[in-house]
Amino acid sequence: MSAAPARRWPRLPLGRIAAAASAVALLGLGGALAWLGDPHGGEPHAVVAIVPRAVVPEVRPSNPQIREVGPESASRTASEVETASGVSVVRPDGQAAPGAVVIRVPEGPIRLNPAPDPRLVEKTRHGTLPRVGPDGARALSVYARPAAGALANGTAPIGRVAILVGGLGISAATTAEAMAKLPAPVTLAFAPYGTGLDGTVAKARDKGHEVMLQVPMEPFDYPDNDPGPHTLTVKGKAQENADKLAWVLGRVSGYTGLVNFMGARLTSDEAALTPILREVGARGLGFLDDGSSSRSLVTEVGPRTQVPAARADIVLDASPRPDAIDEALSRLEEKARTGSVAVGTASALPMTIDRIARWSRSLETRGILLVPVSSVLANPSRR
Repeated sequence: MSAAPARRWPRLPLGRIAAAASAVALLGLGGALAWLGDPHGGEPHAVVAIVPRAVVPEVRPSNPQIREVGPESASRTASEVETASGVSVVRPDGQAAPGAVVIRVPEGPIRLNPAPDPRLVEKTRHGTLPRVGPDGARALSVYARPAAGALANGTAPIGRVAILVGGLGISAATTAEAMAKLPAPVTLAFAPYGTGLDGTVAKARDKGHEVMLQVPMEPFDYPDNDPGPHTLTVKGKAQENADKLAWVLGRVSGYTGLVNFMGARLTSDEAALTPILREVGARGLGFLDDGSSSRSLVTEVGPRTQVPAARADIVLDASPRPDAIDEALSRLEEKARTGSVAVGTASALPMTIDRIARWSRSLETRGILLVPVSSVLANPSRR
């Protein structure tokens, strides 16, 4: 009789059974925790209270270019602001919160008056020329950029500086660079020989730059050094110079006045200069001598011809080197500290544009205010 065969038990998946048991245990623990009042089943979590943000009133000071935003007054301290917001700020070395907080937001560029103003135009065979309006309005004031009366922090400046950069309108790239890099209070002067001047000048004015027009005048080494086909000359008859001047004036609209392009000989000749300045004043414009000639009579003849006139103190890039331009800007700034409005002129060289832009960035921190040239021409007594 043979022995009964051994009973064979089925092989069980022990690994799977262990994993299932562990899952059941965890679910049981989670259920127990939920039963005890924890809906998150023991998972880490945080509770954050979300409250509506307080509305902060806006306070507008007298300067339209600055907007101060703060609670009841700008004197509220940073500590009070932090406490009210519920945000705790940890500063290095246990430093306390700073004092009053004033947030300044630029309002955007100043918008100049539209040009041409119908009151200030006269149609001629040379195009539309400026004139004094029936109400006495003049291009010098209507097309000017308003000059700020105080620094951005609301304090009075130690001094004022006006800068004119000329030679624009010939090279599109250089003109675009000047408009992009130079601060808006810098006055831009355009040569009359450029193409598409109306559109270019309009762009400059849209960016807040007031504009002047360069008039070619005879230098001492003329015609070897020739400012162009419409140059006003010493030997030219009065009517001939007047005709050339009318051609220049009709090239574009929206400028506040003229600045000489070269012209050392003509500006030193009173007989030739007088009728030219008389015509400029009669058309409601101002005239800036660029300061390149020590023999210029512009500021002497100007008052006698009823034209607002001024002379630049320093040609900033007479030596076109970065160190020389920086030194000239420092001298201009020092002159402004004497209480007068210091005026500098420069050519639109890429290096010059770059040095002026760099220098102007921290100008107000040194107490100096940048103003347009029109503010000097309109108030020559301040010089």
